[in-house]
Amino acid sequence: MNDTFMKEKPVLPLITSMALPMVISMLVNSLYNIVDSFFVAKISEDAMTALSLVYPVQNFINAVAIGFGVGINAVIAFYLGADDEKNANIAAAHGLVLSLVHGIIMMIGCIAVMPAFLGKFTEAGPVMELGLEYSGIVFAFSPVIALSLYFEKLFQAVGNMKVSMVSLMAGCITNIILDPLLIFGFGSFVGMGIEGAAIATGIGQVTSVAVYLVVYAVWPIRVRIKSQYFVKNTMIDGRLYSIGIPAILNLALPSVLISSLNAILAEYSQIYVVILGIYYKLQTFLYLPANGIIQGMRPVIGYNYGAGERKRVKQIYSVTLRMCGVIMALGTVICLAIPGQLIGMFTENQATILAGQTALRIISAGFVVSAVSVTSSGALEGLGKGTPSLAISLSRYVLIMIPAASVLGGLWGPTGVWCAFGMTEVVTAGISLFVIRRVVQGV
Repeated sequence: MNDTFMKEKPVLPLITSMALPMVISMLVNSLYNIVDSFFVAKISEDAMTALSLVYPVQNFINAVAIGFGVGINAVIAFYLGADDEKNANIAAAHGLVLSLVHGIIMMIGCIAVMPAFLGKFTEAGPVMELGLEYSGIVFAFSPVIALSLYFEKLFQAVGNMKVSMVSLMAGCITNIILDPLLIFGFGSFVGMGIEGAAIATGIGQVTSVAVYLVVYAVWPIRVRIKSQYFVKNTMIDGRLYSIGIPAILNLALPSVLISSLNAILAEYSQIYVVILGIYYKLQTFLYLPANGIIQGMRPVIGYNYGAGERKRVKQIYSVTLRMCGVIMALGTVICLAIPGQLIGMFTENQATILAGQTALRIISAGFVVSAVSVTSSGALEGLGKGTPSLAISLSRYVLIMIPAASVLGGLWGPTGVWCAFGMTEVVTAGISLFVIRRVVQGV
């Protein structure tokens, strides 16, 4: 593929064409998350609570795979922009091996720690049992997740976003179809409850990998994985990790945040733990489309940086920020207009719905301003500036949010915890603008 279009095509049409396939696939992925939670909630509220408690660890596994994939994406895009195909191929080969190693480590480690992890948040036997049943199966597919996300970032690095879209959609649609069949049973399918939800998720992930492998074998791309590129190269490995580790931490920090908030909210009632879990499922409809735009931006900004197109780098950031702002504004309107209906998709408990709609209205006040930190982190990762990106995420998820939730929660209860979201977004946006201006001026 001739990928010089990434430095020649006008910025707005370029970002739109690169982002649209990922926005579509992210929306389908959001739908999968919602449908998966919807069916699990039909089993029982204990099952939904178990899913909420497992989610941070599940998110951590994804964070490792996606974060290292961001490093793969940025390094390959940079070398392609600099017209250095050999090092791009070496980065792809090393990225494949390291991704699989990470997946195996995550599988073993996370399955081992789950009994102790769940025990910190609940003493309810049914919730513990359901959580262990679900996580034991889902985490066994960690190497598959790592392989799927490796290929996603590989194809994105060469500007082929449509393959990523098709693969992700194939996996999500497979999961959506299998969920009710394996959870409740139908015809020759035996209902397996929450274990069925986990198996459906795993089969969906295998489907995504199968699509990538077929496409890679049939339609060659500019970057090739060959035996000659599996050679020792500590310089490229160092670049992969220098970007990948901060990106992993960026994506893992929400797991730290969710676990911390679960601990704070559990002091008031289990209802608020359920509400937080529901919120993060609903949030995918907002942030995953924005993440699709960020994914479309990353290879473009990295390619132009490698090609020395400094003016376009600044234009790409500006256009992406505006696009994300529009997505966030639409999400705010929806959450303010129908919060009760959104929460009601996951529970029939009226107390949970009433408390949840209040939470959603308060949290959504910070959506639009969050576009600044989300876009800035993505741009910095695309430029290979992992440490400044990590500084923004640390501020957003740990240094500001957790203390604010603890203090405001002590003053106003759960309402104070929800208020901490908006306050954190405002402060982090200011930090993000300061950091991105310093970095972009030096590019």
